[in-house]
Amino acid sequence: MCAKTTVACSEHFECDRMWLNGKEQDIQAPRLQNCITELKKRAKNVKILNLHLHICSENNFPTAAGLASSAAGFACLVKALAALYDVEGDLSQIARQGSGSASRSMYGGFVQWVAGIQADGSDSVAQQIASKEHWPEMRALILVVNAGKKEIGSTIGMQQSVLTSSLLPYRVSNIVPERVEAIKKAILEKDFQTFAEITMKESNQFHAICLDTFPPIQYMNSTSLKIIHLVHVYNDFYGKNKVAYTFDAGPNACLYLLEKDVPEIISIIKTIFPPNNDAEFIKGLDSPDVSISQELLDSLLMTPEQGAIHYVINTQIGSGPAIIQETDQHLLDGKGLPLSK
Repeated sequence: MCAKTTVACSEHFECDRMWLNGKEQDIQAPRLQNCITELKKRAKNVKILNLHLHICSENNFPTAAGLASSAAGFACLVKALAALYDVEGDLSQIARQGSGSASRSMYGGFVQWVAGIQADGSDSVAQQIASKEHWPEMRALILVVNAGKKEIGSTIGMQQSVLTSSLLPYRVSNIVPERVEAIKKAILEKDFQTFAEITMKESNQFHAICLDTFPPIQYMNSTSLKIIHLVHVYNDFYGKNKVAYTFDAGPNACLYLLEKDVPEIISIIKTIFPPNNDAEFIKGLDSPDVSISQELLDSLLMTPEQGAIHYVINTQIGSGPAIIQETDQHLLDGKGLPLSK
């Protein structure tokens, strides 16, 4: 899973323009302009500030489907523009103005988004807990249930929750601080049992807040609930947490597990959610096919549902955004227009 962005400015450009996945977008969108404006304020390369800007970005996973595409996209954009304008220092606070989660995406590995206490949000930044090399066995399976755009965006949904949910203030004051420290400790100690339990409880509580919002917000669907059931039954069979689920603002699941357990979980997913096209079902990292014991299959007690999961992305903990030096990877041509595929 990755996003890629090319930025360019020129005296020959007639206006600012932006393209995302081949389609031109509104470059005047407020969150995008917030990032551009803040980067220009900090720019050392002031000679190019008045030149028009062209931005071309693409990602290889669904946009606005609850898979943090905006986080990856804004982190990538801020990194590229910072290089163009010669901006130094921490960029996570700038990325946060585009997408809250983008602040975390500015760093690799395991990252915490610190809430901060300043009214202007200047101290709401990201801090790396551990590098991606710290826990190399950690893997993630992204189960794409619906690649379409969600009805209620993350920002609007959270604003509604802040205004109407009576559970949210209690969670912020009494639950979050303790769990943040506990999961940081679990990451540093590579304690998957604790990591998995907190991850699942956090996901469940987030969606409880969504349902407590008025009118209620329901991001998950029936397939999402079946995935949750599958994970718990699977863990119960082994008597420990071998896989953990989490759902963002959408029906698509992110499963965390260790590398050694990936083949069996993928085989189970293929069995319970048979793909319409097996050849294109698993994307990303390779994983060998393994057989599942009849005892394990019998314990699942789930009726197969073909096509309920569109595809699975097999991936791992990654790095933060980086500048690509190879010119053949650029997305804009010499005239500043998107290269045709």
